[in-house]
Amino acid sequence: MNTETVLSVLVGVALAAACGFRVFVPMLVMSIASYTGHLSLSSGFEWTGSLPALIAFGVATAFEIAGYYVPWVDHILDVIAAPAAVVAGIIAMASSVVGMSPFLQWTLAIIAGGGVAGLIQTFTGVTRLTSTATTGGIGNPVVSTAEAGGSVTLSILAIVLPLVAAAIVLVILPVAVRILYKKFFQPA
Repeated sequence: MNTETVLSVLVGVALAAACGFRVFVPMLVMSIASYTGHLSLSSGFEWTGSLPALIAFGVATAFEIAGYYVPWVDHILDVIAAPAAVVAGIIAMASSVVGMSPFLQWTLAIIAGGGVAGLIQTFTGVTRLTSTATTGGIGNPVVSTAEAGGSVTLSILAIVLPLVAAAIVLVILPVAVRILYKKFFQPA
């Protein structure tokens, strides 16, 4: 595997993880990067860098971020975001990976991209439920801000510094797994 392929995989994993925090932020960052020539997309995903896609992702991002600051809407968005984050993670990963056979590209996208996005989304959903249970929802805007900030930061780092972004994902994933394991598999 050449350096370009390895870097594209790191970009894809980081963007997929960012999809777990917010579905549309990484898609918007990816679209901007592609539109401005800072990111080469794999064959068949050039549409992501088009002006109509950029506008659509921008509008969707604005609505998604705003929706997470409205009580109860944030929980509805979490329910919708769970499967959407997995799909977005798969698309982000598949569109970023270059220099790989389609079979490996899609296998990696489904397993790594969808898996990482789903894990992060589950973690953020549990965090929001914990915030709601402990603060009556008053703390949810803080959680929303942290999630949006994490998604923006990780998405930009994925494009600019993919090694740093991948390192951050490698720190976040074990923490998320440990917290989810304690929440779902260890008796209270």
